[in-house]
Amino acid sequence: FINWLIYFFFSGLIGRSWAMVFAAGGFRVKLYDIAQEQLTTALENIRKQMKEMEKSGVLKGALSAEQQLALISVSTDLKAAVEGATFIQECTPENLELKKKIFGQLDLIVGDSVILSSSTSCLLPSKLFTGLKHVKQCIVSHPVNPPYFVPLVEIVPHPETDPSTTERTYALMKKIGQSPVKLNREIEGFVLNRLQYAVISEAWRLVGEGVISPTDLDLVMSDGLGMRYAFIGPLETMHLNAEGVSSYCERYAEGMKLVLNSFGPVPEFSGETVQKVNQALSEKIPVVPKVLDARRKWRDECLIGLAKLKTQMKSD
Repeated sequence: FINWLIYFFFSGLIGRSWAMVFAAGGFRVKLYDIAQEQLTTALENIRKQMKEMEKSGVLKGALSAEQQLALISVSTDLKAAVEGATFIQECTPENLELKKKIFGQLDLIVGDSVILSSSTSCLLPSKLFTGLKHVKQCIVSHPVNPPYFVPLVEIVPHPETDPSTTERTYALMKKIGQSPVKLNREIEGFVLNRLQYAVISEAWRLVGEGVISPTDLDLVMSDGLGMRYAFIGPLETMHLNAEGVSSYCERYAEGMKLVLNSFGPVPEFSGETVQKVNQALSEKIPVVPKVLDARRKWRDECLIGLAKLKTQMKSD
């Protein structure tokens, strides 16, 4: 049911990664931007990444890099870009007024069957889409950075989003190999960031109170919780760590409540703790573009390896 996929795109990582994911799925993609040089740079980056991944054997999809690249075109003309589109994914910076302006422009020129989707990581659909004529066709499809390597997509409806919009978006994400989850209603931070911020908040308190060093704190996650969370979530962890969830709650509810009641207030994320964490992380990974880029590349290679392992384990 999808023949064109059009992206609002400002040459950032999310837009490029989305375009690559859809092209890998065999869909035609058109990148839109007001600046031609941004589009030229984006295409160059996409080509370079695809060629490198093809060479190392980790390119997604059944098509070759050249075949996927042939599916991606660009446009600086909004009306021309939208013509024939059935799914539009907005990938602009996290700025409410900018996004509202874009969706307002789209609302005037799209038909009644086009899905208008946003990549926002924290702006509520009710803030983005309320008042639009095509609000029933609007939805948030929040990817995890970078979406090419991390498949989760949070699908978050506006209170007035038509259920068919949610179902079509979910089906599309499944078709291109992502792992979509449907939220039944909007909530601040959606689900991923609520979980992430809960972990960051307690990590910050533990380091700030001198319980553990920043580097050891990260080790608790990477060589501890993160090992199992790469394959199962916290609820299944409860289920397996006892004879089912009911058994786990019977055994550990009081202990959990005792610990949770000892948590402090939401941190300010400022002052001495910032300096302590920044110093520790900067010693490990100096804040130099070349070093940061190398570490990000290493992270992505780890994600590729993990994704391959998970795919292999599922097939086994």
